[in-house]
Amino acid sequence: MDISDVVGFARLVVLAMVPYTLAAQGTMLAGRTGGFNVAQEGIMLLGASVGFLGAYLFDGLGYGLLLAMIAGGLFGLALSYFTTTLKLDQFVIGLALFFIGLALSTLLYKLFVGVTLEPPIIPTLQRVSVPLLGGLPLLGPILFQHNWMVYASILLSALLYYFLYHTGAGLELRAVGENPKAADSLGVNVAWQRHLASMIGGMLIGLAGAYLPMVYTGAFTAGIARGRGWIAIALAFFGGWTPHWVGSLFFAAVEVLSLRVQIGDLGLPHQLLRTLPYLATMALMTFAFRGAKQPRFLGLNYDRESRSSR
Repeated sequence: MDISDVVGFARLVVLAMVPYTLAAQGTMLAGRTGGFNVAQEGIMLLGASVGFLGAYLFDGLGYGLLLAMIAGGLFGLALSYFTTTLKLDQFVIGLALFFIGLALSTLLYKLFVGVTLEPPIIPTLQRVSVPLLGGLPLLGPILFQHNWMVYASILLSALLYYFLYHTGAGLELRAVGENPKAADSLGVNVAWQRHLASMIGGMLIGLAGAYLPMVYTGAFTAGIARGRGWIAIALAFFGGWTPHWVGSLFFAAVEVLSLRVQIGDLGLPHQLLRTLPYLATMALMTFAFRGAKQPRFLGLNYDRESRSSR
């Protein structure tokens, strides 16, 4: 393996990091208010389908990204409505939304495209080289020659960290996930915070799904998310429910490595290689869960009439 192979591998890892980062940030944001979303895989599949159809039917990637965010936001609002307003179980509602998103993703595609011998193709996001930095040896191709969503995902992590830990609004949002009764007594609208965080989180997860056909394949296929939504949940725990993208780099590296090994034709069953990300998840979470910090009210519905703070 020469230096060009290393650079190529590292560049693909950065490219593959984006859907993990966006989905994990969306999961984290809702979780910070106590909302435990487990519908990520379904929302990503729906975002991929709606994003592809929007770009294909309206002849513009921007339309696809917008529609994917709207679809994800609606699912996020549905989750918060059923759990925050109606006080239904978060895990059960999340699973229901996962199956709905899974079914809708293929249904919508068949309704608008149908069954064709050759699936339609949309243009993928173009590479945007950062002036001056893009021409750097080694680091240029790895970090500064990507589509704009790569840069946006890294910037998003920094902005979310600043928002959560350096603004009053971020403090209120975190307070809702730690002790909603105390936050409520100080005038914080707990329901509004949960609705807003769940909606924005769903938008980010839908955007993560739209990234897949718009960058990887240019086409939508059933199951295109390939478990990335489930891994996003593990990433939220691994990161201690804070904005980060380091864990996303790890899982992106495992994903790219498994694909490289398949292409290398080492004689290993491809089914075994496809389990690598999940094996890595179990191995990582075995250690991460020991010291993992999470919002105290994560997964719990708040009832302001209850005397208990939990």
